[in-house]
Amino acid sequence: MRFRPTFFALTLAASLGSGCAAAQSTDQVLARLDLPPGYEIQVYAEVPDVRTLAVAEDLGLVFVGTAGGTLKTLADRDGDGRAEVVSTVASGLNAPHGIVYHDGFLYVAERHRVSRYDLRDFGGKLPAPQVLLDGLTDKSLHGRRMVVVGADGLLYVAVGTPCNICMPKGLEGSILRLPLTGGAPEIFARGIRNSVGLDIHPKTGVLYFTDNGADNLGDDLPPDELNAAPRSGLHFGFPYYAGGDTRMRIAADAKLLSEVVFPVVTFPAHNAPLGLHFYRGGSLPLAGDALVALHGSWNRSVPDGYRVVRVRFDDDGTAQAWEPFIDGFLDGRTVYGRPVDIKTHWDGSLLITDDYRDVVYRVTYTKPR
Repeated sequence: MRFRPTFFALTLAASLGSGCAAAQSTDQVLARLDLPPGYEIQVYAEVPDVRTLAVAEDLGLVFVGTAGGTLKTLADRDGDGRAEVVSTVASGLNAPHGIVYHDGFLYVAERHRVSRYDLRDFGGKLPAPQVLLDGLTDKSLHGRRMVVVGADGLLYVAVGTPCNICMPKGLEGSILRLPLTGGAPEIFARGIRNSVGLDIHPKTGVLYFTDNGADNLGDDLPPDELNAAPRSGLHFGFPYYAGGDTRMRIAADAKLLSEVVFPVVTFPAHNAPLGLHFYRGGSLPLAGDALVALHGSWNRSVPDGYRVVRVRFDDDGTAQAWEPFIDGFLDGRTVYGRPVDIKTHWDGSLLITDDYRDVVYRVTYTKPR
């Protein structure tokens, strides 16, 4: 297993005492992970700088966005549950974090723009992109965009606010939506600090998104969020509220505060909820529920997060509560992995990225006897 100590990884290792975890083999890490009965986890692929996933069943490929500015494809040609072919299909991109494949097109959200690639005659390299939206704030802080195609056939784009606590400017702190062919964006939702996870409830068609709370307010404030946006025009609190009713330092008029929409589920502060995914396969008993990747704290005196959790929904599509799904990426102050994104493979298994060990995991299920 190859582990490259970036500046952030070295800083994390120094603060959490995680150097020995990096030296452990992948098999040793897998053996210590705790999953519910019947679930198994293995490595699907090793991908440097791995972050996000988009599954293209008709192409037989999984697309990967990386922190290194590349887009890659993963191919499991022999069907053994591990992608033996990892190919780079584009490079030199500006943080291609948000990726989604839909009806023959790959949509890619970079820091400053959103584009799409026509893959209906895909030959192994991406064609020239069609730019759908340009001129987004090109700053590294909270600059990783996420995209999803809504039940209405429009493209939704999360745009973070490039600060800890401040007033968003322009399109910052919002979720935008626009036609799949491009055009003027509509601000669908406001009051968002840093959403790095979007998905659509498969039954209700409601947009859900994660949001990361502010730093420097203590170990336990504010809670991180899972939000529901059933219609346009809602305000989700930032920078006035965070994690529900935690008041921030910036004042607002009483009317706006009375209209703020609070999260449907909260997570402990600084857990950093990133990828959000409603399970859409048939082989795992997760139908109707969502999975969230808690990337883990970097600024908490007692580390927390570093797990994948399951958010249960009732039959009406209402979020209930979360529970651990995959644990064991953290032991005391020692970090073994940091989950980022989650997607359903066309065979019904789950794919989960880990940017600490540069791997994509595959989770399968066999009914316990």
